[in-house]
Amino acid sequence: MKLEVPDGSTVRQALELSGILERFPTIDLETQKVGIFGKLTKLDAVLENGNRVEIYHPITADPETVERRDR
Repeated sequence: MKLEVPDGSTVRQALELSGILERFPTIDLETQKVGIFGKLTKLDAVLENGNRVEIYHPITADPETVERRDR
């Protein structure tokens, strides 16, 4: 999803403006990590033009013990 935010917006502000927190109420920004282009960052990090904001959630299954699924 592309979203235009005012210059100087933070990661938190962009996530709030995106509506994703209302769409997915289980997202908890106080416990889940966020990043920009695959690198961890803080919620108060100021965004630059073209940044991709990501929300990370914990792995729910151990990849070494889960049977591989063929697609």
